[in-house]
Amino acid sequence: MNGTHPHQTTEQPRLLADIGGTNARFAWQAHAGAAIEDQITLPCANYPTVEAAVRDYLGRIRREPPQVCGMAIANPVVGDQVRMTNHHWSFSISALREALGWRRLEVLNDFTALALALPHLGADELHMIGGGAALPGAAIGLLGPGTGLGVSGLLPDGRGGWVPLQGEGGHVSLAPVGAREQWVVRALHERHGHASAERAVSGMGLVAIHHALCQADGVKPPEPWSAADVTAAALAGGDTRCQEALSMMCAFLGSVAGNLALTLGAKGGIYIGGGIVPRLGAWFARSPFRERFEAKGRFQPYLAEIPTWVIQSQHPPALRGAAEALDR
Repeated sequence: MNGTHPHQTTEQPRLLADIGGTNARFAWQAHAGAAIEDQITLPCANYPTVEAAVRDYLGRIRREPPQVCGMAIANPVVGDQVRMTNHHWSFSISALREALGWRRLEVLNDFTALALALPHLGADELHMIGGGAALPGAAIGLLGPGTGLGVSGLLPDGRGGWVPLQGEGGHVSLAPVGAREQWVVRALHERHGHASAERAVSGMGLVAIHHALCQADGVKPPEPWSAADVTAAALAGGDTRCQEALSMMCAFLGSVAGNLALTLGAKGGIYIGGGIVPRLGAWFARSPFRERFEAKGRFQPYLAEIPTWVIQSQHPPALRGAAEALDR
């Protein structure tokens, strides 16, 4: 949603934002195509509103006030009102634009923004986990666990460009494999009424899996344990139940990624983003992810050819996607 024509704002200073359920990442750009500078990450919990976080960021950088803003947010964006799924912030897009004096404000889903950045990622920002060569011009899939589970992708527009997907694929139903996964999915269903992919493949999902496995084994789960605690214990190799929880989350991620690849015909590859997987390093390559990605019966050979990459960029790629949205 914007307040003026896009071509009238390409030469003006702009604010870029990537807002998740936990952190809000901001950056400043002098104009379209300029370097993305002054990147600062602010904890969402420290601010009552998104406007307060924006004003704090702008007060810190002391730059020329931006005239436009590209904002990627971990939430569906339909109409003027935004209410975050995994945080308490809610706002009117038009009211926020007016309150901050911007000529234009583009708000889009964070994984739609990340999808827009995919064609601009360098080889040094990607780590390949299995598969063959990507088919040029074919559909691309994107997903990744963080506070929630983001899902998007790119479809060729027939003119050499791309159309980003805007959906909520993180909320598809979760399909278990084996008795342990069935126990976990049953526990999630009993707790939430629907066992979605996001309920298991996310930070909160990792904690939920660990709790369910503790219950299955008649063990009292440690309180309060965060996703970072479970991950650290799993990577240290000292807690078999934490290792099982992290492995199961990666297996679920592989199943969901394989479903996405089949649905899109993603011969252009599947990209894994979000805040969790890039931090797992070599452990992720040894996880069940790729095996479960390909485990689709008769279509295993089809999926075996599709490459999967982990996005390992030092700078939030969704900020580049937000800039791309302003340029389109």
